[in-house]
Amino acid sequence: MTAIVLLSFYTGILVCTILLRIYLSKRVSSPTTPPYPPGPKPVPLLGNFFDVPKTESWKTYAAWGRQYGEIVHFTVLGDHFYVLNSARVVTDLLEKRASKYSDKPASPMTKLLGWLWALSLMPYGERWRLYRREFHQQFRAEKNRDYLPIIARGANELVCNLLAAPQKFSSHMRNFAGRNIMSIVYDYDVAPQNDRFVDIAEKAMEMLNNSTFPGAALVNVLPFLQYLPAWLPGMGFKRYARRSEKLVTQMRNEPFEYVKERLSTGTPTKCVVANVLKRFSTPRAGAFEDPEDTVKNVSAMAYSGGSDTLVSAMDTSVLAMILYPDAKSKAQAELDRIIGHERLPTFDDRDSLPYVEAFVREVLRWHPVLPLSVAHTVTDDDIYDGYFIPKGSIIMTNIWALQQDETVYGDEPEKFKPERFLKSDGTISGLYPLTAFGAGRRICAGRHTADSTLWIQTVLTLAAFNVTNAKDEVGSEIHVSDRYTNTLVSHSLPFTCNITPRSRQAEMLVRELGEYV
Repeated sequence: MTAIVLLSFYTGILVCTILLRIYLSKRVSSPTTPPYPPGPKPVPLLGNFFDVPKTESWKTYAAWGRQYGEIVHFTVLGDHFYVLNSARVVTDLLEKRASKYSDKPASPMTKLLGWLWALSLMPYGERWRLYRREFHQQFRAEKNRDYLPIIARGANELVCNLLAAPQKFSSHMRNFAGRNIMSIVYDYDVAPQNDRFVDIAEKAMEMLNNSTFPGAALVNVLPFLQYLPAWLPGMGFKRYARRSEKLVTQMRNEPFEYVKERLSTGTPTKCVVANVLKRFSTPRAGAFEDPEDTVKNVSAMAYSGGSDTLVSAMDTSVLAMILYPDAKSKAQAELDRIIGHERLPTFDDRDSLPYVEAFVREVLRWHPVLPLSVAHTVTDDDIYDGYFIPKGSIIMTNIWALQQDETVYGDEPEKFKPERFLKSDGTISGLYPLTAFGAGRRICAGRHTADSTLWIQTVLTLAAFNVTNAKDEVGSEIHVSDRYTNTLVSHSLPFTCNITPRSRQAEMLVRELGEYV
C-alpha cells in the first residue's frame, strides 16, 4: 500500500510540475514576440520527449536541420532546446553574441555528480575566466612545445605495447593518453596496468558521460527530486551521484597531494601543478577560493578533459585505417618516401608529411569526439533570424553536422578522405577542423596538446604496423562498424583488428625503442 501511495504522490507531483513548467515556458513569449524556430511537432505535456534520439543523436539532429533549417527548436517537459546545425549560426551566436551564449546549464545532476568545478561545465563568470586563464597559460601553443618530449616517450611506449600485445590496442591507447596527461600535469609515472589515479579518473568520467544528454537524468527535468531522501523508490540517481562525487573528490585531491609531498621533500618536479602552485604562492586580492583549490581544479581538468577524448580520437584513427585501406596505404607510401625504412618518424618530420597531416585532420573531422559539444545556455532573451530564444534555453552545437558541410569539406562528407585537406599540388591546405574542439569562448584550451598526441600516435602506427580486419576461425574478415556511442564523449563501438609489423625492419625499430622507454 505504501508503494502505491508513493507512486501516486510522485505521479501527482510529476504532472503538476510538468504543467507548471510548460505554463511558465509559454509565458516567456507573447503575441508581440517572434515565434520559436521550426522543429518536430510536440505532444501535449511531454513536448518532444519521445522524439529525443537514443542512438547517434547528432545524425537525427542533422536530419532535422535539413528538414527544418539551420537552427532547430524542440521542447522536453517544458525545457527549450536549440540545435545549431551550421557554422553560420554557431559563429553568430557563440562568437558574435558570446556574452549571452557562453554560460552552462545549471544541471542538478552535474552538481550532484560533483563536477561544477570543471572548466567545461562551470557557469560563465569571473571564476571561469580565472580558471580559463590559468589553463591557457599551461597549455597554449608555445607551452605545448615543452610537452612534446613527454608525448614522444609515451608514443614510443605505445608502439612497443602494440607490438607485444596488439589485441589490447584500445587499452594501450588509453594508457598512452593517461600517461601523457599525468606526466605533464603531475610528473607522475602511470603504472602499465590498473593505475589507481587513472582508474579513479576514468570511472568518474564514465559516470559523467552517462548522465549528460537530454533525458539521461530525470532530476534535471524535476529538480525537486534532489531534495528527497535517497531511500525513497526512484532515488537511485542519488546513490549513483554519491559514488561519482567520491571518485571526483579523489581525482582532484590524490594526485595533487602526490605533487605536494614531492615538493615538500625537495624532489625536483616540473609539472603543471608545480607551475600553478608557484603562480598562486602570493596571496591575491579578491580570490574566489583557497588558492590550492584553484590549483587542484585547474590541474584535474587537464586529465578529465583530455584523456577520454584522446582515447576516442585515437580509436577513430585505428578504425579509419581498417575501413579505408587506400587512405592508409597513401599515408604509408608517403612515410616510405620521406622517412625511409631506417628510422621511425618524430615530431621533427611533421611539416614534411602533408598526407599524414591530412589523415590526422580527417580523423578529427570524420567523427568528432564530442559530436554535440558541451551544451550552452542563454543568459538573456534573444531574437535571431526572426526567431525567439528565451533565457534559460539549452543550446546544443551539432559539431558532427558542421563537419559534414559539403560547402566546406567537399563531397561525400560521410567518407574518410584526407585529400579534402590537401591542395591540388599535394601540399597541406589551410583548412583545419577547429570545430572538433568546440566553438566560441569555451573552445577547448588543451587542443594543441591533443592535436600533437593524436598526430604522433597516428604517424607511428602507420609507420610501424599494418592495421587490417581481424578474421574469424574460418578465415573470413570480421565486420567492423562505424557506429558510435550516444554519450558526451562519443566512442566507436568495440571492434577487433589485426595489428602486425609492416616488415622485419619495422619490428626491429620498434624493439629498439623499447630500450629507451
